[in-house]
Amino acid sequence: MAAKRLVLVAGNIGAGKTSLADKLGKRVGWHTGFETIDKNPYLGKFYGDMKAWSFHLQVFLLGQRAEQHLKAYRDPQSYILDRSIYEDYHIFARALHKLGNMGDDDLATYERVYRMIIEYLPWPDLLIFLRAPASELMQRIKIRGRAMESGITLEYLNLLEGFYDEWLAKFDLCPVLTIPSGDLDFVNRPHHLDIVIQKGSKSGFPGNKTSSSPKPSVILRRQLNLSSDWRMRKPKDLQGYIFLGTSSSATYLLLT
Repeated sequence: MAAKRLVLVAGNIGAGKTSLADKLGKRVGWHTGFETIDKNPYLGKFYGDMKAWSFHLQVFLLGQRAEQHLKAYRDPQSYILDRSIYEDYHIFARALHKLGNMGDDDLATYERVYRMIIEYLPWPDLLIFLRAPASELMQRIKIRGRAMESGITLEYLNLLEGFYDEWLAKFDLCPVLTIPSGDLDFVNRPHHLDIVIQKGSKSGFPGNKTSSSPKPSVILRRQLNLSSDWRMRKPKDLQGYIFLGTSSSATYLLLT
């Protein structure tokens, strides 16, 4: 029986996250989870007055994302999620603050809540990051014509891209598979999906039927408070990993 996996798809607006998660889930037979906006009581208020409602919106989304992450982790089947909880703070809350739509105190409070939540969330097995030029993203956003995205500018996409670069440079909770998606069309060109599966087969995807099983070759490092975080984790939280040892500031695990 294949090992249970939790895969997150991250990337800028219009990078192809939803399409990839949907098509990939159907191809490999995994469950999928997507962003939901129809049950968000703050979204309309936020677009009416961003400064007044940005904190409320981000806290609501954080709770919603944490629930989805835990649901996916607890499901006995493997799961692919469209967008990660980590982007909520590192990308979008910081962007709101940078643009003057979230105050210093609100950002500091939000960050404190965010870090308390992710401290006890199970680690994902793989993060797929879709990278595409901001100019290409702008074209895709115009073509799909969503009303809530009508105010997005090239400058805003470039701002987000900068935050993505900063975040990924320090992200070490799981392996990261970066896919240049500027020329990929997962909806109309199914063979483009093969590119992702081929690359991802070394990091946790089931490959094609003729492919061999991935070898345990990826070293995962995460900064831990060894006096609390490591000891408080239950054995099931570390399934799929082999303990290799510790240094003064890190625990080294082998992803199997």
